[in-house]
Amino acid sequence: MTPAPRRTHQAAPPREDVLAAVMATVAERGLDGLTMAGLGRAVGMSSGHLLYYFRTKDELLLQTLEWSENRLGAERRALLARPEGVRERLEAYIALYLPAGHRDPHWTLWLEVWSRSQNADDDARARQAAIEGAWHRDLVALLAEGVSRGAFRPVDADRFATRLRALLDGLSVHVTVGIPGTGRERALAQAAEFLDETLEPGPRPGDATGVTTAS
Repeated sequence: MTPAPRRTHQAAPPREDVLAAVMATVAERGLDGLTMAGLGRAVGMSSGHLLYYFRTKDELLLQTLEWSENRLGAERRALLARPEGVRERLEAYIALYLPAGHRDPHWTLWLEVWSRSQNADDDARARQAAIEGAWHRDLVALLAEGVSRGAFRPVDADRFATRLRALLDGLSVHVTVGIPGTGRERALAQAAEFLDETLEPGPRPGDATGVTTAS
C-alpha cells in the first residue's frame, strides 16, 4: 500500500518581508491597490493567514508604518550625529522629514493611518504618539543645541519644534497629494525661509536697522 503523502506546513514569510511588500505595493499602486488578497499573493500567503498574523488591515498598516519609521529613525540619528554645523543638521532633518515627492509611500501611509486614527484604540494611539514623539524629541534637542551655541536666536525649543513640525506637516501633505504649485523643492525653500525669518541670530528680515530720525 502506497503511504499517503505527508502534509507539509508552509512557513509564513518573515514579518519584515510582508511589511516591505506592503510598502512596495503602496509605492507602485497606492493604497487603493493594497488588498489582503493581493498582498497574500505577493508574499505567498492566503489573506486568512495574513489576518491571523495581523488581525486587521489597520494593524497591518500601523505595523508597516512603525517598520518604516524605525528605518527612518536610524537614518535620522545618523545625520544628527554628523560633525556638521547645527543649521546644516537641521536642514538635513527637514529634508528627511519631508516627502520625496507626490505619492511618497511613507507619507501616503502616514496620511492613511492618521485618517483611521479617529476610531483607533488606546494602544494604536499610543504607538502613533511614540512615532511623533521621537521626531519631536530629536528636533527639540537639535534646537536647544543651536541656541546654546549661539547659532540660533533664543527660543523655547519645545514650542518652536511644535510650530516647525506643524509647518512641515502642512507642506508634506501638499507635496504628497500633489496640490498644483507645490513640490519637494518648493517645500524645502519655504522651510529654509521660515528658519531664516525666525531662527537665525541678529535682526530679522524686514526689521528696521540703523535708521535714525531727524530731531
